[in-house]
Amino acid sequence: MNLIPLYPEIFLLFATCAILLVDMFLSDTKRCVTYVLVIAALAIGAALSAIDVYFGTTVYTFNNMFVSDPMSSLLKVFSCVAVMMTLIYSRQYATQRGMINGDLGGEFYVLALFTLLGQMVMISGNNFLIIYLGLELMSLSLYALIALQRGRPVATEAAMKYFILGALASGFLLYGISLLYGATGSLDLTEVAKVTAAGTVKTIVLVFSIVFLVAGLAFKLGVVPFHMWVPDVYQGAPTAVTLLLGGAPKLAAFAIFIRLLVEGLLPRAIDWQQMLMVLAVLSMAVGNIAAIAQTNLKRMLAYSTISQMGFVLLGLLSGVVNGNLFAGVGAYSSAMFYMITYVLTTLGTFGGIMLLARSGFEAENLEDFKGLNQRSPWFAFVMLILMFSLAGIPPMAGFYAKFSVLQAVLGTGQIWLAVVAVLFSLIGAFYYLRVVKLMYFDEALDTAVITVGRDMRIVLSINGVAVLLLGLMPGPLMSACWTAIAKTLSS
Repeated sequence: MNLIPLYPEIFLLFATCAILLVDMFLSDTKRCVTYVLVIAALAIGAALSAIDVYFGTTVYTFNNMFVSDPMSSLLKVFSCVAVMMTLIYSRQYATQRGMINGDLGGEFYVLALFTLLGQMVMISGNNFLIIYLGLELMSLSLYALIALQRGRPVATEAAMKYFILGALASGFLLYGISLLYGATGSLDLTEVAKVTAAGTVKTIVLVFSIVFLVAGLAFKLGVVPFHMWVPDVYQGAPTAVTLLLGGAPKLAAFAIFIRLLVEGLLPRAIDWQQMLMVLAVLSMAVGNIAAIAQTNLKRMLAYSTISQMGFVLLGLLSGVVNGNLFAGVGAYSSAMFYMITYVLTTLGTFGGIMLLARSGFEAENLEDFKGLNQRSPWFAFVMLILMFSLAGIPPMAGFYAKFSVLQAVLGTGQIWLAVVAVLFSLIGAFYYLRVVKLMYFDEALDTAVITVGRDMRIVLSINGVAVLLLGLMPGPLMSACWTAIAKTLSS
């Protein structure tokens, strides 16, 4: 059996177990050793995945249950980088709140690595059961992370909400898988695609299975009407865990949308595209309108996430036009580019929240950002770049991401859908620009000196500059996304 395609996952598993053992023998004063080992493990994991991106080959193993292809390798690189940046941003925040010292030890780091391992398995799953196993590994780790601060009732409540609704979504997904298995006789995505293309399965069974699959996937992406958990969990969870939840998992969710709907159920695209259209419009409407009324920045960003995921769905539903896949590569690569740039922007935004947080102070309300330019002009400028990017203002990466998705939508001939997306983007610009107004035109309520580690300052600065450069020079990343999707769909 060929284990080479699994090298990133195998390495990450052994590294996580080794770090867990090492951490048991470390005192709180030496917890920095765990931190260094985790960052090194993530860097090596990203490098192993980058090697696969370089060679650009598609390899199946474990009886076609696991696949390593250009799309999975590229998403794994960004997943490793996203988790690495999250942990760098979270180090001081988690230490001050007792999440990586005392009785808890290094569990925060280990659970974060297990979350990443689940995402990597999801991204490379070519079988319904493998995808589900990766999903549950990721979800169970996130449940534990959200409730990690046991003495904080709001975090425990958020974990309970996420757990109960997550179990419901898993039930939807499993029921859809069981219907599809009963109809096609296989859990292998390649076989499912062949059987559905042959037209030997009753349409009603396929449609019902697609409904439940889309419902389960929509919950993981946090789109309307499966969004109920997003604002409460984003606000209730510790900010470090909110970033683990709202960053890298979005890349895995994008991957399973491509695996299940595009690679597995492409012959029934006419059914799931209509469902995604409804979800996209509702998400952009509810997300942008509800965000205006929020005073808590984490809650505002939660509704922002809902609207941004609606834009991703626009790209996913624009791949097949009148039964032809000729626009597929462009549409799916634009959705992939959008997701990657969104994750990078979200990382920086929550990094800004943790930048201002200190022991006993969360800095998660809008008024906490008043006068940031007076306290730190550079980091105010970084937050300005990130807010402009989320709003889709040129020349930030978010503008080009929205532009490429709208191009894909116009390619389907659905001009009304593009107009609706633009209108809701204009509404959404209000609450992003409100943060900029608070930073630059209001008097600071808090004049405390911003004290964070050098590693966080450097990475947050690089993050902001990267979002700007990806808007000015989007070509390399867009080309990488286009190549990855084209090679994956042709294999």
